Amino acid sequence: MRPFILKLSALEATLETVGGKGMSLARLTRAGLPVPDGFHITTQAYRLFVSENALQPRILQALKEGYSSELKALEPVSQQIRNFFSDGRIPFEVAGAIMQAYAAMPQPRSSTLSGTPPAGKGEVSVAVRSSATAEDLPEASFAGQQDTYLNIRGGGAVLEAVKRCWASLWTARAIAYRARQGIQPGEVALAVVVQELVFADAAGVMFTANPVTGRRDELMITAAWGLGEAIVSGAVTPDTITVNKSNVRLVRRETASKLVMTVRTDTGTCEQPVPERLKKASVLNNARVKELVWLGLEIEKLYAAPMDIEWALAGGRFAILQARPVTALPEPPLEWPVPIAKAILTRGSFAEFLPDPVSPLFGTLAVPLAGKASLAMMSDIGGINDPDSYIVLLVNDYVYVGLKMTFKVVLSMVIMSTIATRKMLSLGKQRWAVAHEKYLTLVQDWQKRDLTGLTALALLAGVREIFTDTANYYAAVQSGPIPIALTSEMTFSNIYNMFVKRKGEPIPATFLLGAENQALRAEKALFDLAMWIREQPALLENLHKEPAGRIYQRLSGSETGEAWGEFRTRFSAHLALYGHTIYDLDFAKPIPADDPVPMLEALKAYLDGTAENPYERQAAALERREQMTQAVVKRLDPLRRRVFRKQLKWAQESAPLREDGIADIGLGQPQIRRMLAELGRRLTGAGAMDSPDDIYWLKAGEVENLAATLDQGGKPSSHTAVVAERKLHWQKMRKIVPPNVLPRNPLLARFAPREDQTGDTLKGSGASAGRVRARACVMRGPEDFSRMQPGDVIVAVVTTPAWTPLFARAAAVVTDIGGPLSHSSIVAREYGIPAVLGTGAATRRIQDGQMITVDGNAGTVSLK
Repeated sequence: MRPFILKLSALEATLETVGGKGMSLARLTRAGLPVPDGFHITTQAYRLFVSENALQPRILQALKEGYSSELKALEPVSQQIRNFFSDGRIPFEVAGAIMQAYAAMPQPRSSTLSGTPPAGKGEVSVAVRSSATAEDLPEASFAGQQDTYLNIRGGGAVLEAVKRCWASLWTARAIAYRARQGIQPGEVALAVVVQELVFADAAGVMFTANPVTGRRDELMITAAWGLGEAIVSGAVTPDTITVNKSNVRLVRRETASKLVMTVRTDTGTCEQPVPERLKKASVLNNARVKELVWLGLEIEKLYAAPMDIEWALAGGRFAILQARPVTALPEPPLEWPVPIAKAILTRGSFAEFLPDPVSPLFGTLAVPLAGKASLAMMSDIGGINDPDSYIVLLVNDYVYVGLKMTFKVVLSMVIMSTIATRKMLSLGKQRWAVAHEKYLTLVQDWQKRDLTGLTALALLAGVREIFTDTANYYAAVQSGPIPIALTSEMTFSNIYNMFVKRKGEPIPATFLLGAENQALRAEKALFDLAMWIREQPALLENLHKEPAGRIYQRLSGSETGEAWGEFRTRFSAHLALYGHTIYDLDFAKPIPADDPVPMLEALKAYLDGTAENPYERQAAALERREQMTQAVVKRLDPLRRRVFRKQLKWAQESAPLREDGIADIGLGQPQIRRMLAELGRRLTGAGAMDSPDDIYWLKAGEVENLAATLDQGGKPSSHTAVVAERKLHWQKMRKIVPPNVLPRNPLLARFAPREDQTGDTLKGSGASAGRVRARACVMRGPEDFSRMQPGDVIVAVVTTPAWTPLFARAAAVVTDIGGPLSHSSIVAREYGIPAVLGTGAATRRIQDGQMITVDGNAGTVSLK
């Protein structure tokens, strides 16, 4: 038979025999930590008590109709069960063992505040503490669910306290907690720990991780005078001390005004006023703090987990009363380190096409190639070969770009700026055309190849080759169409505002609207398709009834019919021309060619008449700008007229270049996705993954090793577990709003709104004039497009070319990142809707469906 009593440090003190609290105290004692002496009353004693008094059937019957997680409903049931225990008799052999162990207890240490506790022979003051078999576990702490009785003296009092502890297994709170945790009533038992009562001068709680912020590198101590019950009960506001664990230095100390404390009495404990001299005094000096911290770190090391530790201080020595794993620690705040010293990073440029955290494959294969292409561009146009002249890297899986702000790099940038600007403006369009032709030719060459006949390594090499050209093409756009469009518009705007514009006349952007570009051509082509459908009555009626997702399923099937076949042919041709426009440059993300449902939604909007006719909108913009131009020209003197016309012509000719340039960034995406799909199918067939799409969740080096194994006829290792883990991590990181600028400091915050903006007004860049109040539609990507209703405000991290069809139905646009010359601003101006960009926090602060006011003139979004 198992014993009823065990020494506190006994090896037999397991969860089953002494419960969670008892097991933890035994472990701490064996590790040499300063735990007050005592003994365990095992679960065997509880079970014998229950058996001898025939309680188990009565307990189960009482719970039969009332087992619930609702506290109020359990109160009568709990009281009934606790009465069973109160009326029960402790078996003779159990009572005798308890009395014998208690008689051997040593005298407790004295207290400065309470003095030496009086005790007659066999009347040592002890703490009698419950310890359930389902508590103080990493997955369920059960903290405070069962009772503890302090300052218990005399054998009879100890036996009565033990019975009350056993009964506390059935408090309403404990029953409800177990119900929520899915623990059945018959699965639990209760042990009891009887320990020397520490008549503490001070006591408190220590967390070896910051319980407020979740930081694992900080430790937090709360401390109050007297016994720790005043803290637990909330009767006193304790001192709070936060310590850096790495160097054991204080981070902050908050000394409270402590009005009451818990002390022992002849019959138990009570609260009494804190002596005046101690009310505002620090409970622990720095030396005591360090001593306690070292104990906490030792306990954390013993458990290999953040710990919640109860401690007491008496007679100049610390005692550890309890230690349990922390079960409800918040996630620590995400750090945003800058990996390169003195670098300034932003979420602009290349990063604007990557609103989400990138997939592991894109981050390890594509991002380094983008960095190399940008450095090559800097060398080509400015003669700068410093590797720090342009940085593309990942921080917390988000892409950032920037510069290392050393004297050498800044000086080089200043020196080369004139040369580079001249080259970009004079040769940028030509360089872009050459890069475009090379890119298109490479993609077309790969499209002709039979992928099934290529080795796995050849497929991966092809992906690298195509994305290298993708990166080189973007670098050409970055050093050609973008600066040309930017410079020409800024030059015209400055001249117009300073020397031409009169009060009441339109803003400079009005003279640039209506430009023909690829985004508009794609919109017109989709509108033309809608107009053709309107001429096919049966097809029109059919499409009106079907949601866009169902239309795509039918297009992918083998459905026949003359009109339907012609529709499939025309829509396929549209995808062939415009299906490479990107929602996101990460090749893990589908493109319209793969997922044309959002495009079909836009088509249905034209059919329903809820989207504006793009021809009419363009014609109206062109007519307005021509009228404004003629009105201005008529009143100008010859010199200003000549300058105005020249700069306007340059700006109007250059305006389409940016949209034409970025529209084709994704030219290689369809082929890259086909090649990775083929490689993914092979790896899935070989058992390395569960699905071909899982290839995006592997790193480039892992894919290369697996491809080599396939080509050598080997059996690749399974990466199922790591893929699942990375998918979960990506979902977690996607909820984060990354800073627009790193490092995060007040100086840089002046140049970009912070993601932690508070208050009822978000600030950003006013990128398209106008003011509107409308319902917000918060969207992360094309999977959310179907939720948007006509007249909604687009709220997104950023918009890319494939988002353009949404603008025809939008009232305004608000983004986390972007600026006055980003895609969002240019398209918003063409559609005549307000835009506020680069708010840093729109997708987090704005709730889907919330009414907001977008003021594109002031660059603000009101959330009220």
